[in-house]
Amino acid sequence: MTQDNDLILRIAAKGDGVTADGRHFALVAPGDRIAADGSIIAGPHHVDAPCIHFPGCGGCELQQIDEPSLADFVSARVTGALAGQGVVPQTVLPAHVSPPRTRRRASLRAARQGKRITIGFAEQGSHVLVDLTMCEILDPSLFALIAPLRTMLLTCLPDKRAAHVRMSLTDQGVDLLLEGVKVEGLAADEAIGDFARAHGLGRLTIDQGDGPETRWEPEPVTVSFGGVAVGFPPYSFLQATPDGEAALVKAVQDALPATGAVADLFCGLGTFALAIGANRPVYAAEGARDLVLSLKLAGHRAQRRMVADHRDLFRRPLTPEELNRFAAVVIDPPRAGAREQAMQLAQSTVPLIAYVSCNPGSFARDAVHLVAGGYVLDSVMPVGQFRWSTHVELVGIFRRP
Repeated sequence: MTQDNDLILRIAAKGDGVTADGRHFALVAPGDRIAADGSIIAGPHHVDAPCIHFPGCGGCELQQIDEPSLADFVSARVTGALAGQGVVPQTVLPAHVSPPRTRRRASLRAARQGKRITIGFAEQGSHVLVDLTMCEILDPSLFALIAPLRTMLLTCLPDKRAAHVRMSLTDQGVDLLLEGVKVEGLAADEAIGDFARAHGLGRLTIDQGDGPETRWEPEPVTVSFGGVAVGFPPYSFLQATPDGEAALVKAVQDALPATGAVADLFCGLGTFALAIGANRPVYAAEGARDLVLSLKLAGHRAQRRMVADHRDLFRRPLTPEELNRFAAVVIDPPRAGAREQAMQLAQSTVPLIAYVSCNPGSFARDAVHLVAGGYVLDSVMPVGQFRWSTHVELVGIFRRP
Protein backbone atom coordinates (compact mmCIF):
# COMPACT_ATOMS: atom_id res chain seq x y z
CA MET A 1 0.00 0.00 0.00
CA THR A 2 1.44 3.35 -1.07
CA GLN A 3 2.16 5.84 1.70
CA ASP A 4 0.50 9.23 1.24
CA ASN A 5 3.36 11.58 2.06
CA ASP A 6 1.48 14.78 1.25
CA LEU A 7 -1.24 14.37 3.88
CA ILE A 8 -0.96 16.06 7.30
CA LEU A 9 -1.50 13.26 9.80
CA ARG A 10 -1.20 15.02 13.14
CA ILE A 11 -0.10 18.15 14.99
CA ALA A 12 3.25 17.76 16.76
CA ALA A 13 4.06 19.04 20.25
CA LYS A 14 5.25 22.46 19.04
CA GLY A 15 2.19 23.02 16.85
CA ASP A 16 3.54 22.03 13.42
CA GLY A 17 1.68 19.56 11.24
CA VAL A 18 3.52 16.33 10.35
CA THR A 19 3.31 14.19 7.21
CA ALA A 20 3.86 10.45 7.04
CA ASP A 21 7.45 10.95 5.85
CA GLY A 22 8.22 13.27 8.78
CA ARG A 23 8.05 16.70 7.16
CA HIS A 24 6.79 19.57 9.32
CA PHE A 25 4.54 22.43 8.16
CA ALA A 26 3.26 25.43 10.10
CA LEU A 27 -0.37 26.56 10.27
CA VAL A 28 -1.91 23.35 8.99
CA ALA A 29 -4.59 21.00 10.31
CA PRO A 30 -4.91 17.21 10.26
CA GLY A 31 -6.30 16.23 6.88
CA ASP A 32 -4.69 19.14 5.01
CA ARG A 33 -2.67 18.28 1.92
CA ILE A 34 0.66 19.73 0.80
CA ALA A 35 0.62 20.61 -2.90
CA ALA A 36 3.61 20.11 -5.19
CA ASP A 37 4.52 23.79 -4.91
CA GLY A 38 4.45 23.64 -1.09
CA SER A 39 1.12 25.41 -0.71
CA ILE A 40 -1.56 24.07 1.64
CA ILE A 41 -4.80 22.52 0.42
CA ALA A 42 -7.20 22.83 3.32
CA GLY A 43 -8.84 19.65 4.55
CA PRO A 44 -12.01 19.01 6.59
CA HIS A 45 -10.43 20.02 9.91
CA HIS A 46 -8.98 23.35 8.73
CA VAL A 47 -11.05 26.33 9.89
CA ASP A 48 -10.88 30.10 9.60
CA ALA A 49 -9.15 31.68 12.59
CA PRO A 50 -11.64 33.59 14.78
CA CYS A 51 -9.13 36.39 15.57
CA ILE A 52 -7.76 38.94 13.11
CA HIS A 53 -4.38 38.92 14.90
CA PHE A 54 -3.73 35.23 14.17
CA PRO A 55 -1.15 33.93 13.32
CA GLY A 56 1.10 36.89 14.11
CA CYS A 57 0.12 37.25 17.78
CA GLY A 58 2.03 35.00 20.15
CA GLY A 59 -1.02 34.41 22.33
CA CYS A 60 -2.36 31.62 20.11
CA GLU A 61 -0.77 28.96 17.91
CA LEU A 62 -3.57 26.65 16.76
CA GLN A 63 -6.59 28.71 15.70
CA GLN A 64 -6.57 27.00 12.31
CA ILE A 65 -7.76 23.61 13.64
CA ASP A 66 -11.32 22.61 14.52
CA GLU A 67 -12.62 21.60 17.93
CA PRO A 68 -12.19 17.79 17.59
CA SER A 69 -8.61 18.29 16.34
CA LEU A 70 -7.85 20.62 19.24
CA ALA A 71 -9.08 18.04 21.75
CA ASP A 72 -7.06 15.35 19.96
CA PHE A 73 -3.95 17.54 20.14
CA VAL A 74 -4.39 18.13 23.88
CA SER A 75 -4.73 14.37 24.46
CA ALA A 76 -1.80 13.52 22.20
CA ARG A 77 0.50 15.92 24.06
CA VAL A 78 -0.09 13.84 27.21
CA THR A 79 -0.06 10.33 25.73
CA GLY A 80 2.92 11.16 23.52
CA ALA A 81 5.00 12.37 26.48
CA LEU A 82 4.13 9.23 28.44
CA ALA A 83 4.88 6.95 25.49
CA GLY A 84 8.28 8.60 25.16
CA GLN A 85 9.06 7.43 28.70
CA GLY A 86 7.52 3.99 28.25
CA VAL A 87 4.60 4.68 30.60
CA VAL A 88 1.15 3.45 29.57
CA PRO A 89 -1.93 4.73 31.43
CA GLN A 90 -4.75 2.26 31.97
CA THR A 91 -7.31 4.88 30.93
CA VAL A 92 -7.08 8.15 28.98
CA LEU A 93 -10.11 10.25 29.84
CA PRO A 94 -11.63 12.68 27.31
CA ALA A 95 -9.76 15.97 27.10
CA HIS A 96 -11.27 19.09 28.63
CA VAL A 97 -10.68 22.24 26.55
CA SER A 98 -11.61 25.65 27.95
CA PRO A 99 -13.99 27.73 25.82
CA PRO A 100 -12.99 31.04 24.19
CA ARG A 101 -12.76 34.28 26.18
CA THR A 102 -12.40 32.64 29.60
CA ARG A 103 -8.75 33.35 30.48
CA ARG A 104 -8.80 35.10 33.86
CA ARG A 105 -5.07 35.69 34.24
CA ALA A 106 -2.75 37.24 31.67
CA SER A 107 0.60 38.97 31.35
CA LEU A 108 0.80 41.47 28.48
CA ARG A 109 3.47 43.90 27.40
CA ALA A 110 3.05 47.62 26.87
CA ALA A 111 5.45 49.81 24.89
CA ARG A 112 5.52 53.55 24.16
CA GLN A 113 6.70 55.33 21.03
CA GLY A 114 5.91 59.03 21.24
CA LYS A 115 2.21 59.38 21.95
CA ARG A 116 1.43 55.81 20.86
CA ILE A 117 1.00 53.02 23.42
CA THR A 118 0.98 49.43 22.14
CA ILE A 119 -0.41 46.70 24.40
CA GLY A 120 -0.50 43.02 23.56
CA PHE A 121 1.35 39.75 23.21
CA ALA A 122 4.64 39.50 21.33
CA GLU A 123 4.73 38.14 17.80
CA GLN A 124 5.75 34.50 17.46
CA GLY A 125 9.52 34.27 17.93
CA SER A 126 9.91 38.04 18.24
CA HIS A 127 9.89 40.90 20.73
CA VAL A 128 7.59 42.95 18.46
CA LEU A 129 4.22 43.55 20.14
CA VAL A 130 0.88 42.96 18.45
CA ASP A 131 -1.43 45.82 19.43
CA LEU A 132 -4.59 44.00 20.45
CA THR A 133 -7.87 45.27 19.01
CA MET A 134 -9.64 42.00 19.83
CA CYS A 135 -8.82 38.83 21.76
CA GLU A 136 -10.55 35.46 21.69
CA ILE A 137 -8.85 34.07 24.79
CA LEU A 138 -9.04 36.83 27.42
CA ASP A 139 -12.07 37.17 29.65
CA PRO A 140 -13.94 40.25 28.35
CA SER A 141 -13.47 42.08 31.66
CA LEU A 142 -9.69 41.85 31.19
CA PHE A 143 -9.77 42.81 27.52
CA ALA A 144 -12.00 45.80 28.28
CA LEU A 145 -9.13 47.45 30.17
CA ILE A 146 -6.70 47.45 27.24
CA ALA A 147 -8.06 50.46 25.35
CA PRO A 148 -8.35 52.75 28.41
CA LEU A 149 -4.92 51.57 29.59
CA ARG A 150 -3.41 53.00 26.41
CA THR A 151 -4.56 56.44 27.48
CA MET A 152 -3.66 56.11 31.14
CA LEU A 153 -0.14 54.80 30.44
CA LEU A 154 0.69 58.02 28.58
CA THR A 155 0.95 59.61 32.04
CA CYS A 156 3.34 57.08 33.59
CA LEU A 157 5.18 55.11 30.88
CA PRO A 158 8.28 56.99 29.66
CA ASP A 159 8.87 57.30 25.91
CA LYS A 160 10.67 54.36 24.26
CA ARG A 161 10.15 52.24 27.35
CA ALA A 162 8.20 49.04 27.97
CA ALA A 163 6.15 47.79 30.89
CA HIS A 164 4.44 44.60 31.99
CA VAL A 165 0.65 44.62 32.36
CA ARG A 166 -0.37 41.74 34.61
CA MET A 167 -4.07 41.12 35.17
CA SER A 168 -6.02 38.64 37.28
CA LEU A 169 -9.74 38.24 37.96
CA THR A 170 -10.46 38.09 41.68
CA ASP A 171 -13.52 38.10 43.92
CA GLN A 172 -13.42 41.93 43.96
CA GLY A 173 -12.82 42.44 40.24
CA VAL A 174 -9.66 42.88 38.17
CA ASP A 175 -6.35 42.91 40.04
CA LEU A 176 -3.97 44.98 37.91
CA LEU A 177 -0.19 45.06 38.40
CA LEU A 178 1.88 47.49 36.29
CA GLU A 179 5.64 46.87 36.25
CA GLY A 180 8.15 49.26 34.73
CA VAL A 181 6.11 52.45 34.98
CA LYS A 182 7.27 55.76 36.51
CA VAL A 183 4.71 57.74 38.50
CA GLU A 184 6.15 61.26 38.74
CA GLY A 185 4.08 64.27 39.70
CA LEU A 186 0.54 64.92 40.81
CA ALA A 187 -1.02 64.45 37.36
CA ALA A 188 0.33 60.91 37.00
CA ASP A 189 -0.68 60.01 40.53
CA GLU A 190 -4.22 61.29 40.00
CA ALA A 191 -4.50 59.52 36.64
CA ILE A 192 -3.76 56.19 38.28
CA GLY A 193 -6.37 56.72 41.00
CA ASP A 194 -8.97 57.96 38.50
CA PHE A 195 -8.36 54.93 36.27
CA ALA A 196 -8.82 52.48 39.15
CA ARG A 197 -12.08 54.16 40.26
CA ALA A 198 -13.51 54.56 36.78
CA HIS A 199 -13.03 50.90 35.92
CA GLY A 200 -13.96 49.43 39.28
CA LEU A 201 -10.66 47.67 39.82
CA GLY A 202 -10.30 45.32 42.74
CA ARG A 203 -6.75 46.56 43.17
CA LEU A 204 -4.12 48.55 41.30
CA THR A 205 -0.47 47.92 42.13
CA ILE A 206 2.58 49.51 40.53
CA ASP A 207 6.21 48.46 40.56
CA GLN A 208 8.64 51.22 39.59
CA GLY A 209 11.60 48.92 40.17
CA ASP A 210 11.59 48.92 43.95
CA GLY A 211 8.91 46.29 44.51
CA PRO A 212 5.08 46.29 44.37
CA GLU A 213 3.26 49.31 45.82
CA THR A 214 -0.52 49.17 46.13
CA ARG A 215 -2.16 52.40 44.99
CA TRP A 216 -5.82 51.31 45.07
CA GLU A 217 -7.55 48.57 47.08
CA PRO A 218 -10.97 49.50 48.49
CA GLU A 219 -11.21 46.15 50.27
CA PRO A 220 -8.74 43.27 50.68
CA VAL A 221 -8.47 41.34 47.42
CA THR A 222 -9.27 37.62 47.62
CA VAL A 223 -9.84 34.56 45.47
CA SER A 224 -12.10 31.76 46.63
CA PHE A 225 -11.51 28.01 46.63
CA GLY A 226 -14.05 25.58 48.03
CA GLY A 227 -16.10 28.51 49.29
CA VAL A 228 -13.18 29.95 51.28
CA ALA A 229 -11.83 33.43 50.43
CA VAL A 230 -8.02 33.61 50.44
CA GLY A 231 -5.95 36.80 50.43
CA PHE A 232 -4.44 37.23 46.96
CA PRO A 233 -0.92 38.71 46.65
CA PRO A 234 -0.62 40.74 43.40
CA TYR A 235 -0.51 38.48 40.32
CA SER A 236 -0.17 35.28 42.32
CA PHE A 237 -0.67 31.94 40.61
CA LEU A 238 -4.20 31.03 39.57
CA GLN A 239 -5.38 28.28 37.25
CA ALA A 240 -5.84 29.99 33.89
CA THR A 241 -9.61 29.55 33.58
CA PRO A 242 -12.40 28.90 36.11
CA ASP A 243 -13.75 25.94 34.13
CA GLY A 244 -10.26 24.46 33.77
CA GLU A 245 -9.74 24.74 37.51
CA ALA A 246 -13.12 23.09 38.11
CA ALA A 247 -12.19 20.20 35.79
CA LEU A 248 -8.87 19.64 37.57
CA VAL A 249 -10.47 19.81 41.03
CA LYS A 250 -13.27 17.41 40.08
CA ALA A 251 -10.80 14.89 38.67
CA VAL A 252 -8.89 14.98 41.97
CA GLN A 253 -12.02 14.85 44.13
CA ASP A 254 -13.46 11.92 42.20
CA ALA A 255 -10.32 9.88 42.77
CA LEU A 256 -9.86 10.52 46.50
CA PRO A 257 -11.01 8.01 49.12
CA ALA A 258 -14.11 9.02 51.09
CA THR A 259 -12.20 9.51 54.34
CA GLY A 260 -8.69 9.99 55.62
CA ALA A 261 -6.15 12.80 55.79
CA VAL A 262 -4.78 14.18 52.52
CA ALA A 263 -1.51 15.97 51.78
CA ASP A 264 -1.51 18.77 49.19
CA LEU A 265 2.07 19.39 48.01
CA PHE A 266 3.01 22.59 46.14
CA CYS A 267 -0.37 23.82 47.36
CA GLY A 268 -0.10 27.47 46.33
CA LEU A 269 -3.04 29.45 47.69
CA GLY A 270 -5.03 26.28 48.34
CA THR A 271 -6.79 25.48 45.06
CA PHE A 272 -7.01 21.81 46.03
CA ALA A 273 -6.44 21.97 49.79
CA LEU A 274 -9.56 24.08 50.33
CA ALA A 275 -11.67 22.35 47.69
CA ILE A 276 -11.12 18.88 49.19
CA GLY A 277 -10.77 19.86 52.85
CA ALA A 278 -14.32 20.72 53.91
CA ASN A 279 -14.80 17.43 55.78
CA ARG A 280 -11.30 16.02 56.23
CA PRO A 281 -7.90 17.02 57.61
CA VAL A 282 -5.45 18.41 55.06
CA TYR A 283 -1.71 19.04 55.27
CA ALA A 284 -0.73 21.73 52.74
CA ALA A 285 2.92 22.47 51.89
CA GLU A 286 4.28 25.32 49.76
CA GLY A 287 7.66 27.00 49.33
CA ALA A 288 6.39 30.56 48.74
CA ARG A 289 5.99 32.22 52.12
CA ASP A 290 3.38 34.82 51.13
CA LEU A 291 1.09 32.14 49.68
CA VAL A 292 1.39 29.94 52.78
CA LEU A 293 0.57 32.85 55.08
CA SER A 294 -2.55 33.73 53.04
CA LEU A 295 -3.70 30.11 53.06
CA LYS A 296 -3.02 29.64 56.76
CA LEU A 297 -5.07 32.72 57.67
CA ALA A 298 -7.94 31.68 55.38
CA GLY A 299 -8.01 28.15 56.75
CA HIS A 300 -8.07 29.46 60.31
CA ARG A 301 -10.94 31.84 59.59
CA ALA A 302 -12.94 29.05 57.93
CA GLN A 303 -12.17 26.71 60.85
CA ARG A 304 -10.71 24.11 58.51
CA ARG A 305 -8.73 21.18 59.86
CA MET A 306 -5.69 22.21 57.89
CA VAL A 307 -1.99 22.62 58.55
CA ALA A 308 -0.29 25.05 56.13
CA ASP A 309 3.46 24.44 56.13
CA HIS A 310 6.13 26.71 54.62
CA ARG A 311 8.42 24.06 53.15
CA ASP A 312 10.76 23.89 50.15
CA LEU A 313 9.79 20.54 48.66
CA PHE A 314 12.70 20.57 46.22
CA ARG A 315 15.30 20.74 48.99
CA ARG A 316 13.26 19.03 51.68
CA PRO A 317 10.65 16.72 50.17
CA LEU A 318 8.36 14.75 52.45
CA THR A 319 9.96 11.43 53.37
CA PRO A 320 8.20 8.05 53.04
CA GLU A 321 7.68 8.02 56.82
CA GLU A 322 5.90 11.39 56.63
CA LEU A 323 3.93 10.44 53.52
CA ASN A 324 2.67 7.12 54.87
CA ARG A 325 0.37 8.92 57.32
CA PHE A 326 -1.92 10.03 54.49
CA ALA A 327 -4.77 8.27 52.72
CA ALA A 328 -3.85 10.19 49.54
CA VAL A 329 -1.42 12.80 48.25
CA VAL A 330 -2.22 15.60 45.82
CA ILE A 331 0.81 17.11 44.10
CA ASP A 332 0.78 20.12 41.76
CA PRO A 333 4.39 21.15 41.07
CA PRO A 334 5.68 23.89 38.75
CA ARG A 335 6.68 23.17 35.13
CA ALA A 336 9.99 21.55 36.08
CA GLY A 337 8.14 18.75 37.86
CA ALA A 338 8.99 17.29 41.25
CA ARG A 339 11.71 14.70 40.79
CA GLU A 340 12.90 14.78 44.42
CA GLN A 341 9.38 14.45 45.82
CA ALA A 342 8.38 11.82 43.26
CA MET A 343 11.31 9.62 44.28
CA GLN A 344 10.20 9.82 47.92
CA LEU A 345 6.60 9.05 46.94
CA ALA A 346 7.80 6.03 44.98
CA GLN A 347 9.21 4.58 48.21
CA SER A 348 6.03 5.28 50.20
CA THR A 349 2.92 3.18 50.78
CA VAL A 350 0.43 5.99 50.04
CA PRO A 351 -2.57 4.26 48.40
CA LEU A 352 -3.33 7.06 45.91
CA ILE A 353 -1.45 9.95 44.31
CA ALA A 354 -3.28 12.62 42.31
CA TYR A 355 -0.60 14.37 40.25
CA VAL A 356 -1.68 17.65 38.66
CA SER A 357 0.79 18.86 36.04
CA CYS A 358 1.25 21.83 33.69
CA ASN A 359 3.97 20.04 31.71
CA PRO A 360 3.38 16.58 30.17
CA GLY A 361 7.13 16.12 29.72
CA SER A 362 8.13 16.57 33.37
CA PHE A 363 5.02 14.63 34.45
CA ALA A 364 6.10 11.67 32.32
CA ARG A 365 9.61 11.75 33.77
CA ASP A 366 8.22 11.76 37.33
CA ALA A 367 5.75 9.01 36.40
CA VAL A 368 8.70 6.74 35.55
CA HIS A 369 9.86 6.90 39.19
CA LEU A 370 6.38 6.24 40.55
CA VAL A 371 5.81 3.26 38.26
CA ALA A 372 9.25 1.87 39.10
CA GLY A 373 8.20 2.12 42.75
CA GLY A 374 5.18 -0.07 42.14
CA TYR A 375 2.45 2.44 41.33
CA VAL A 376 0.05 1.97 38.44
CA LEU A 377 -1.01 4.99 36.37
CA ASP A 378 -4.73 4.36 36.64
CA SER A 379 -5.88 7.29 34.49
CA VAL A 380 -4.89 10.59 32.93
CA MET A 381 -7.19 13.47 32.04
CA PRO A 382 -5.71 16.01 29.60
CA VAL A 383 -6.79 19.64 30.13
CA GLY A 384 -6.38 22.47 27.61
CA GLN A 385 -6.86 25.62 29.70
CA PHE A 386 -4.60 27.59 27.36
CA ARG A 387 -6.90 27.27 24.38
CA TRP A 388 -5.27 27.29 20.93
CA SER A 389 -1.79 26.99 22.46
CA THR A 390 0.60 24.07 22.83
CA HIS A 391 0.56 24.46 26.63
CA VAL A 392 -1.30 21.46 28.09
CA GLU A 393 -2.14 20.38 31.63
CA LEU A 394 -3.38 17.12 33.11
CA VAL A 395 -4.36 15.09 36.14
CA GLY A 396 -2.75 11.68 36.56
CA ILE A 397 -4.10 9.22 39.15
CA PHE A 398 -1.60 6.70 40.50
CA ARG A 399 -2.67 3.79 42.72
CA ARG A 400 -0.84 1.04 44.57
CA PRO A 401 -2.23 -2.32 43.37
